[in-house]
Amino acid sequence: MEKRAACACKAAASALVLTLAVGSSGAMAATAAVPDGALLGPWWALPFAGILLSIALFPLIAPGFWHRHFGKIAAAWAIAFLAPFAYAYGLGPAGHTLGHALVAEYVPFIVLLTALYTIAGGICVRGALHGSPRVNTALLALGTALASIMGTTGAAMLLIRPLLRANGNRRHVVHVFVFFIFLVANAGGSLSPLGDPPLFLGFLNGVSFFWTTRHLALPMLFICTVLLLLFYALDAYYYRRPGEARAPELDPTPEAVGIAIEGKRNFVLLAGVIGLVLMSGLWKPGIDFDIAGLHLALQDVVRDTALVVLTLVSLAITPHTARTGNAFTWAPIEEVAKIFGAIFVTIAPVVMMLRAGEQGAFAQVLHLVTDANGRPIDAMYFWATGILSSFLDNAPTYLVFFNLVGGDAHVLMEAGASTLAAISAGAVFMGANSYIGNAPNFMVKAIAESRGVRMPSFFGYLGWSAAVLVPVFLLTTWLFF
Repeated sequence: MEKRAACACKAAASALVLTLAVGSSGAMAATAAVPDGALLGPWWALPFAGILLSIALFPLIAPGFWHRHFGKIAAAWAIAFLAPFAYAYGLGPAGHTLGHALVAEYVPFIVLLTALYTIAGGICVRGALHGSPRVNTALLALGTALASIMGTTGAAMLLIRPLLRANGNRRHVVHVFVFFIFLVANAGGSLSPLGDPPLFLGFLNGVSFFWTTRHLALPMLFICTVLLLLFYALDAYYYRRPGEARAPELDPTPEAVGIAIEGKRNFVLLAGVIGLVLMSGLWKPGIDFDIAGLHLALQDVVRDTALVVLTLVSLAITPHTARTGNAFTWAPIEEVAKIFGAIFVTIAPVVMMLRAGEQGAFAQVLHLVTDANGRPIDAMYFWATGILSSFLDNAPTYLVFFNLVGGDAHVLMEAGASTLAAISAGAVFMGANSYIGNAPNFMVKAIAESRGVRMPSFFGYLGWSAAVLVPVFLLTTWLFF
C-alpha cells in the first residue's frame, strides 16, 4: 500500500505542476497568436528528430546512461524546441503551444493509457499456458480480436504478461513479441473507434461508429490472417529446434492444470473505461471551460476524471497476489509518460507545417497524394498517412490527411469512402512500423524487457517491420487501394 500511495502522490504532484505550468504560460497566450505553420522552416522539426534519434541510438551506444537519464534527455529536447520558439515568437505563443500539447493532447492520452495499464495489469491469468506454436498463435489471435473492443492498449496489457509467462522456458521468443506488437497493439484495433486513437478522432469528427467496421474489415482480416500464418510458421521453426526449451524447472507453469483468472473485478472497470470513451464521443452537452486560454469540453473533463477514479479503484480492489503474479511495476508507464511527453511537445511544429498544406515546409509530401487533376490517389494516401504515422503520432497524422481531403465526414463516408478508408488503414496498420508509431508498441517493449526479453533495438525493430510488414502492406495496396 505504501508503494501505491507513493505512486498516487507522485501522479498528483505531476498533475499539480502541469496545471501551474499551463496556468502561468496560458495567461500570456491570449496576448499573441500561434504562428501560421506556413511561416515555420523545416529546422523547427530538429528537436523532434532529436528525440527520435535519442530513442534509436542511446539504448545501443549508452544503454546504462539512457535508462538512468531518459527523462532528462526527453525534457532537454522539449526545451530545445520551446526556448527558441519563445525567443522567436514570444512567450504567449510558446505557452499556448505547450498548454495545448499537454492539456488538450498529452494528458488525455496518458490518463487513458495509465488507466488501461493499471486495470489490465490487475488481471492475472494463471494456468497451463505453455508457449507452443498453437498456444502462442491462439493468444495473438485472441488479442487481435479483443483490440477493437477494448482498444489496442487494453488488449496488449491484458495478454502481454500471460504470453511472457507461457514462453518463460523458451530460448527464442523475440519474434513472439514483435508479432504481438504487429497484431494486438496495432492491426487488431482497426474495426472500431475504440480500437485506436486515430479512428476515435474520426468518430469525434463525425465518422459513424460502424463505418470503419464495414470498410476496414476485409483489409484487416487479410493482414491479420497473413501475419498469423507467418507467425505460426516462424514459431514452429524455432519450437522444433534442438535445445529450444530450457530446463523444466524454468517452466513457469510446470504442473498447472486448467486456467484461472485472478482480479476478475477489473473486467468491470475495463468495461467502464470503454463506456467512458464512448460517452465522450456521443454526449455533447455544449459546455466548455476556458482555462488560461485553453478550451476544455465538459465531456472530456468528465471522461478523464472518471478514468483517474477507475485507476484508483483498481489499485484499491485488486488482490496484491494478482499484481505480484503479473510482476506489475510502474517502470513501463513511467518511461512512456516521459518520452511521449517530449514527443507531444516537439511534434507541435511538425503538425503545424503539415497542416499548412501547400504553403508549408512539407508541401511536397502533400503533392504526392493527388493526381494531375487534383483527385486523391488512394494508394498514396495509404502510404503517406502510414509512413508519417510510423514516426509521428498517428492521431494528429490522421487528422492532417482527414482535413486535407475536405474534413467533411458525411461526404468522405460516401463519395470519398475509399480515400477515407486508405487514410484510416494507413494510420492504424502502419503504426506498427516503429516502436513510436503507437504507444502500446513502446509499452510492450518496456514490459518484455523488464521480464528479461532482449527486444530488438529501434533500428532492429525497423528491420523486422521492413522484412515482414512492408511486403504485406504492398499486397494490401494492390488488393484494396
